Amino acid sequence: MARISLDSQNSLPGIPLSVLSVPMENKYKCQQCLQVLRKPVQAQCGHRFCVHCFKLLTSAGPKPCEACRQEEIYEEPMSILNSNEAFPDNAAGREIASLPARCLNQGCSWTGSIKEYEAQHEGRCEYERVQCEACQAAILLKDKDRHNERECEARTLNCKYCKVTFNFKDIKAHDEICLKFPLQCKDCGKKKIPREKFSDHIKSCVKSKSVCPFSEVGCKTVIENGKLSDHEHSSTMEHLRLLLPMVLTMTHPRSEALGSGELQEDSGLGLYRAPEEGDGAAAAAQPVDLEKKVIALENIVCVLNREVERSSLTLEAFAHQHRLDQEKIENLSNRVRQLERTVTMRDLQLSETEQLVRELQNCTYDGIFVWKINDFSRRRQDAVAGRTPAMFSPAFYSSKYGYKMCLRLYLNGDGTGRGTHLSLFFVVMKGKCDALLKWPFSQKVTLMLLDQNNREHIIDAFRPDISSTSFQRPISEMNIASGCPLFCPLAKLAGKSPYLRDDTIFIKAIVDLTGL
Repeated sequence: MARISLDSQNSLPGIPLSVLSVPMENKYKCQQCLQVLRKPVQAQCGHRFCVHCFKLLTSAGPKPCEACRQEEIYEEPMSILNSNEAFPDNAAGREIASLPARCLNQGCSWTGSIKEYEAQHEGRCEYERVQCEACQAAILLKDKDRHNERECEARTLNCKYCKVTFNFKDIKAHDEICLKFPLQCKDCGKKKIPREKFSDHIKSCVKSKSVCPFSEVGCKTVIENGKLSDHEHSSTMEHLRLLLPMVLTMTHPRSEALGSGELQEDSGLGLYRAPEEGDGAAAAAQPVDLEKKVIALENIVCVLNREVERSSLTLEAFAHQHRLDQEKIENLSNRVRQLERTVTMRDLQLSETEQLVRELQNCTYDGIFVWKINDFSRRRQDAVAGRTPAMFSPAFYSSKYGYKMCLRLYLNGDGTGRGTHLSLFFVVMKGKCDALLKWPFSQKVTLMLLDQNNREHIIDAFRPDISSTSFQRPISEMNIASGCPLFCPLAKLAGKSPYLRDDTIFIKAIVDLTGL
């Protein structure tokens, strides 16, 4: 017969009877714990036990079977329980594993088989009550983690300030002595000052109040630490006035001692002071009073010396800081001037870039250019008032590497057309590829004021006078303008003019590219 294994450390007694959903048969009952068999074993007498219960019965050696005695069938050696003669009852185990089961814990609705109960639910039910190892309180298994972290009175915590470990119930007591516990200064309002540094803060806090160092001589002022120097400076005369009586009291006993007796003549010793009654006691008391006053004055002098030294150090520190500040101000001023120059250069570059972008946006390379002029009324008023008599168009080209040109417009006329006509002129500008071009400029130029109804445009054309300096190779940025001072009568722009719509006119220039 095979010996059963009784070495399991995790064996449990029988399963409670109330776990079964059906009435239990006696053959499934352990003869020791009287519960449902768990891992049943069968003794040689035929009775069944839980492996846990059988292990306890035979732990001290073979033992008589009490079930045999109760049934009056006891017979040696068959009724002797011996681990060497018992064997696992697998058939009974399989039958028990298939029995229906339910959870006993209040609030749990789990159901299944005994096998599932042991493998999946027993000891894992969220509604099972377990005992907290720290405080011994009975809690639900599902609440165990929360209880251990938040509710257990005996749980251990680490102080978040000094990292010392202590019990939760001692947290208030620990906060009262924790050296790292943050405190707030009631004078200056500063927070999170460690307790171990709080006393130092109170001594140096500019808002903390203390008595005047001259309180020993009668100054009753209570002032903030940061204003102590101001008080000593402003109250110097008051402090000296308080010191005066004490200094005078030191001189009075001596003058009284000199005048209290009468000088008498002695043939052998010359003049001497005749003693009076009570002089002995007074003479004994005077040195004591004088000593006390001297000590008080010495203390006051020490305080004054410290104040003088501190004032000297403070003055020296202020002078040094002033020099440093002046140097810093000078450096910052130089830096500001340098940055201003840099900003000015950047503004110039930005302006040039913006001008170039505008030129590129409106630039053409085929000798044909349409110039749109907005805000005509305002621009003409500026021209009439003399603020902006003329305006230049963006540059345009005869080709990508050809002649660079622009238009110049006088909205109130120029020369013979002043006040009566629009004057429009053609300008040859200095280009990057002028060295490759044919000079003087001799291409036909056509100027047009466009009818916005596309019916009758105002047109004027001319061929350049090649002897004029206006059409020679430019030396400066642009040559003298040449064109039509009587280009368009201003009367044609009055009223509902087809040339002026939405306060806008359009001017078109065409350069004949024949021969280029």
